[in-house]
Amino acid sequence: MLEGQDGLNWGQWQAIARTAEEAGFVGLYRSDHFTNPRGPYKDSLECWTSLTWLASQSSRLDFGPLVSPVSFRHPSTLVRMAAAVDDLSGGRLQFGIGAGWQDREHTNYGYYLGSIPERMARFREAIQIIVHLLRSDEPLTFDGKYYQLHEAVLLPRPARAIPIVIGGSGKQVTLPLAARYADEWNIGFRSVEQYAELSTYLDSLLDRAGRPRSAVRRSLMHRFDYASLDNVREQIAAYAAVGAQRVMLGWPDFDNLKGISDLGRALC
Repeated sequence: MLEGQDGLNWGQWQAIARTAEEAGFVGLYRSDHFTNPRGPYKDSLECWTSLTWLASQSSRLDFGPLVSPVSFRHPSTLVRMAAAVDDLSGGRLQFGIGAGWQDREHTNYGYYLGSIPERMARFREAIQIIVHLLRSDEPLTFDGKYYQLHEAVLLPRPARAIPIVIGGSGKQVTLPLAARYADEWNIGFRSVEQYAELSTYLDSLLDRAGRPRSAVRRSLMHRFDYASLDNVREQIAAYAAVGAQRVMLGWPDFDNLKGISDLGRALC
């Protein structure tokens, strides 16, 4: 998992993708941000353009954004991009979406972020649109506060049911939306105890929604101390014991290809 706004450029992205695939990793993921919340401005390779390259230049890696804020792109545009990239890859996209949260990048580039209640209301509408366009052949007419569509349909139809990944930890909106719509729930940088508590809460929401608990895969983004691979294995096992089915390993040093290769061969 790469924080693409933290200095990522084309040469690094291409080299990391090739190294990750050769080393046996299951997938390669990246953030969708313009900047970091604070600090100096750095290279920030555009997310969906980089994923399009990956779709055609890798053969087996799962991949996706963790996550794409709906505050950057209209949901009907975002879903068209996702369907096209998934088809191009032969069905390997994990379609991660979120509400948006970072003030700095929205202010700098002219996107309206809004208050937390506004973000959540907009996210709720966006998910309804995305799910319908991905999963239904019927034209969609939608009259919301933030989005209005009139007989919208996604064509060509996606070749498969693209997994929707909802990222976040909010108990009032995000987790209920994950319980209702998501194929995978993802969260970053929580302790084992915090992760277990949130995953258990998601189970209760799935019960209420009438969906099997197994319907939503559980994943986690986390940055470990990679100096000790035995310690990394132990920590991954601890998260797996409380329900995490995939762990996206945050990798900060984009030029350290040997480290990626060593880590993959040790863990895969």
